[in-house]
Amino acid sequence: MLTRFSAVALAALIVASPALAQGCGGSFSQFVSGLKQEAISRGHAPANVERFFASARQDAAVLKADRAQGVFQLPFIDFSRRLISQGRIDKGRAMGKTYDAMFDRIEREYGVSRGVLLAFWAFETDYGSFQGDFNTANALMTLAHDCRRPELFRPQIFAAIELFEHGDFDPASTTGAWAGEIGMVQMLPADILENGMDGDGDGHVRLKTSAADALLSGGKMLSSLGWRSGEPWLQEITLPDGFDWSKSGLNHTVSASEWQAMGVRARAGELADLQGSIVLPQGRKGPAFIAYPNFSVYFEWNQSFTYVLTAAYFATRLEGGQIYNAGNPDAGLSDAQMKSLQEKLAARGYDVGDIDGILGAKTRAAIQDIQIQLGLPADAWPTPALLDRL
Repeated sequence: MLTRFSAVALAALIVASPALAQGCGGSFSQFVSGLKQEAISRGHAPANVERFFASARQDAAVLKADRAQGVFQLPFIDFSRRLISQGRIDKGRAMGKTYDAMFDRIEREYGVSRGVLLAFWAFETDYGSFQGDFNTANALMTLAHDCRRPELFRPQIFAAIELFEHGDFDPASTTGAWAGEIGMVQMLPADILENGMDGDGDGHVRLKTSAADALLSGGKMLSSLGWRSGEPWLQEITLPDGFDWSKSGLNHTVSASEWQAMGVRARAGELADLQGSIVLPQGRKGPAFIAYPNFSVYFEWNQSFTYVLTAAYFATRLEGGQIYNAGNPDAGLSDAQMKSLQEKLAARGYDVGDIDGILGAKTRAAIQDIQIQLGLPADAWPTPALLDRL
């Protein structure tokens, strides 16, 4: 199951209370008692609070899943080929036709292209066929009690209580992903409160059983996160010999006309007249894309660069785009080598985040900077040769 934290910013806006000082860890029963007190202090009826927490328990399987996200260590080409199949493309296009009127509505009201939502629908739950079987309330409480990222999950518990009071959440039976996401496009409780839409007109927001509700809610959420109506998000490009690789990366953004002056060309069609960044997921010898402003919204849905790029690319395929040119990228690093590189970069003063073997944004930026210092092509792709130089 892929992990998404789309409600981080929203969660931070939920009213804080003194009980937040309770922190994390310690006795789980005492932790739940603290949650009950905080819920009552927020104005929830004591009887509702007792019913909500009646089946509360810690879920060891949730913690195991949280610690085992090795899929994000795969490079883009491997990851995208694992997730994208002709069958998924065919089914996505068929689902687009089945829910054509709903996708037209989403495009009209929120400006979100159908391929974008179809890609999320495919990757999150295989078009609704597998939505996760973890008890959502217990998953959220387990992760809030755990001291790795409690600030992300604790506010979601109180959002779930509000959904419970609306009749749209059952703490005993509502299930979803291990990280607390619910429904066909996997939304966290606070997302549902903020962006949940009744797409089928039954008076409820039921993202598990209603594709109309799920898709319309997903479109509204993307819009609320800053999706720019009617604009592209990703386009494959070709780069000229002698391109200055240090200008690649999401931290380097210029206009399409400036990229064109440097010899950047769209592989098909023309570059959009927008600001953009050059994305080289596996260095200068691999696939190349230009990421437009809407691409940044993907990171509000999922913080993994590999997932985001794959989802964005898959959206273009669902709308008729061509298969990317994989090129012949230099060999990357094993998990152990990647962690060793991160340790060496950290020792040189770079902030690479956790030593986790994942090529995230901070590690990419550090690699590109050290490549510039060493006089190497600064394409932010880690290789055994770079590791040896360090």
